Amino acid sequence: MKQNLAIGVDIGGSHISCAAVSLDSFSVLHETRTERSVNNKAQANEIIGVWVQALSEVIKKIPENSLKGIGFGMPGPFDYVKGISYIRGVAKYEHLYGCNVKNAISDNLNFQDGFPVRFMNDVSTFAVGEALVGKAARVKRSMSITLGTGFGSAFIKDRIPIVDGPEVPRLGCVYHLPYGDNIADDYFSTRWFIGSYKKRTGKELSGVKEFSELAGKDKVVLDLFTEFGNNLGVFLAPWLMRFKAEIVVVGGNISHAYSLFGKIFEESLKREGCNCRVALSELKEDAAFIGAAYLLDDKFWKDIQHALPLM
Repeated sequence: MKQNLAIGVDIGGSHISCAAVSLDSFSVLHETRTERSVNNKAQANEIIGVWVQALSEVIKKIPENSLKGIGFGMPGPFDYVKGISYIRGVAKYEHLYGCNVKNAISDNLNFQDGFPVRFMNDVSTFAVGEALVGKAARVKRSMSITLGTGFGSAFIKDRIPIVDGPEVPRLGCVYHLPYGDNIADDYFSTRWFIGSYKKRTGKELSGVKEFSELAGKDKVVLDLFTEFGNNLGVFLAPWLMRFKAEIVVVGGNISHAYSLFGKIFEESLKREGCNCRVALSELKEDAAFIGAAYLLDDKFWKDIQHALPLM
């Protein structure tokens, strides 16, 4: 049987999601989609065990011998070439530090030596998926951002993540760049909403969904979304123009509230002289599955070898 399927994996802060993807059509086989909650403070063997359970579920749902390999979208720091986690200093997956995830997955699933298990930065997989079959599929240059627990970003040219050179920041992403009193990640993430609302009202809210529900009756919330949209445009415009991005694709949990800040964001970009188109991701997590599965395309895998160590 032709090996025309790959499993695309999206590793979140507290879950794993995965699904089989056709390498012919880049479509997700939704009947194979599997998700598991993960205790991100657990020991490495427990975390790997949950990931293996999820992958095993997908493998059971596809024809025998149809699987070409597995592609992971992984948060960093991570050695995307060797498959080793170097995450520490954050409240997730610290016990994976130094773990060869590639070998652990292969051993637990009894893969033969050399069976492809490949890795790329999680936001880059989302951005590549959008460039393949999503909102950025018809352009040469795009930027994708994910707004949620953190501020993810990736610059894409001809479906390849651009991670160095004069057109992009160091690491090929923007979360670490100076902004306000600290860095961009502190301003374009869920914790900015939570912290700003508490500072102004003394009250605590849990997440952006709660903010969205209050927006119609709480002026403070509405003002926060306005400020967020304005600031996001001011911050991103210079980089979009430097990269000559034709479109910026917006995803992540905060994008579900796009109606509350999207128009303001787009107007802010224009005021800064940036005419880049803006699109809201329709693929959402499917884009991450597709981008991760695309790691099993041998030409693409070869083309990104120079970029992986810099992510």
